[in-house]
Amino acid sequence: MQTTGKNYFKFFATLVLCLLVRLIPFRAPNIEPIMAGTMPIGRAYGAFFGFSFAVLSILIYDFATHTIGMQTIFTATAYGLIGLYSSLYFKKRKGKITDYMLFAVYGTLFFDAVTGLTVGPIFFHQSFVGSLVGQIPFTALHLLGNVTLAACLSPGIYHFLIRKRKKESVSTINTLNPKII
Repeated sequence: MQTTGKNYFKFFATLVLCLLVRLIPFRAPNIEPIMAGTMPIGRAYGAFFGFSFAVLSILIYDFATHTIGMQTIFTATAYGLIGLYSSLYFKKRKGKITDYMLFAVYGTLFFDAVTGLTVGPIFFHQSFVGSLVGQIPFTALHLLGNVTLAACLSPGIYHFLIRKRKKESVSTINTLNPKII
């Protein structure tokens, strides 16, 4: 279910909070809230915003940490595609916690396959088998983190994105005449 109005402040607030969590020192590099934020944004605001959130999450972080490189293109593209797909995925689902968790599994496996099995062999001359073996523990931890964050954060982020403020006139009327509900 998509909302008709998009609150750009809420979009950017979610983006900034995601960045701040990613900047926490000594955090495992594959425990991050990008997936947990991308899913509800794609669900609430559509494919363009899901794509934009995911890509901007990667680009801003890599810029802030001075780690922009060829891997940035792969990771931003992979997460961008996940953001696009999140809009389509949630059009057919109610947005239950299990929907977010299942998407986190699919999205994480896609992301880790695209990035982990391409960047090392192509740019760092790793063997494919070496890259695959090294990717297994990384993906296991990445799955654990993304599925957990999807269950704990994504439904709340979605409700934050779609929640509308009550108009002040309603509260003023209720103050003046408490019998009006």
